[in-house]
Amino acid sequence: MPDYVTDPADPRLTDYTRLRDVDLRKSLEAERGLFVAEGEKVIRRAIGAGYPIRSVLTTARWLEPLADVLGDATVYVVSDETMLGVAGFQVHRGALASMERLPLPSVERVLAGTSRTVVLEDLVDHSNGERAEQHTRRILVLEDLVDHSNVGAIFRCAAALGVDGIILSPRCADPLYRRAVKVSMGAVFSIPYARMDNWFGGLARLREAGFQTLALTPDQRATPIDTVKLEDRVALLLGAEGDGLSSHWLKEADEAVCIPMSAAAMTAGVDSLNVVAAAAIACHGLMRSAELPR
Repeated sequence: MPDYVTDPADPRLTDYTRLRDVDLRKSLEAERGLFVAEGEKVIRRAIGAGYPIRSVLTTARWLEPLADVLGDATVYVVSDETMLGVAGFQVHRGALASMERLPLPSVERVLAGTSRTVVLEDLVDHSNGERAEQHTRRILVLEDLVDHSNVGAIFRCAAALGVDGIILSPRCADPLYRRAVKVSMGAVFSIPYARMDNWFGGLARLREAGFQTLALTPDQRATPIDTVKLEDRVALLLGAEGDGLSSHWLKEADEAVCIPMSAAAMTAGVDSLNVVAAAAIACHGLMRSAELPR
């Protein structure tokens, strides 16, 4: 039976406190080992990917649509006003779930080939979805992207275009932060990722694993990404919003590549794309040899 709660200060709801307070959420979620999934579709995908439910906070409207996947989970039902008081904003999708984090795989595991989760929606049994072993051939490496929305959108692009995995530098934003999960529409649950513990020497590990490293840059003197010869295993490096890749990673990469810009746009002062648009185009270019046997 769900528990009906009327007090936004009820201590049972502290997993959901002030969801837009980034500093508070980073501290609280790290301490408790949780993340928050927002909306029916994202909650279903998190459950389907095997993340255990700590609790669910929802308005009455969403009880029935989620009933088939919640099992015996603890469910707190609140009014719209109480939801606003807890979360700090109007949750238009009406439902939140506090989920337990799972241990991240090592960088070596993602590079070697890890199980990729295929989330099966609208099934009663969501026991870890389906997992298929695959040889990792195409990965993204994100350096110091700190905007959660951008990280979530890049995960969505990578998952949609068939990228095998993502490696994060130590300072990258958390893919399981609520905003990143929401923007990705749950794609963060379906693509393997790992976080480097050594930024300076991180690319050496990729090279040792047999990856060709390509550094994406707005510099139009670089090789157009659609003309570069792609090897069997390729890692595409994407840099931070605004500053792009560090000079260290640009120097360490095997080759710098660019997305060719319109000459008229360049003349008008439009000399680059935002990182999400660039990632989508670059991922498409990265996967152009995907017809090769996997």
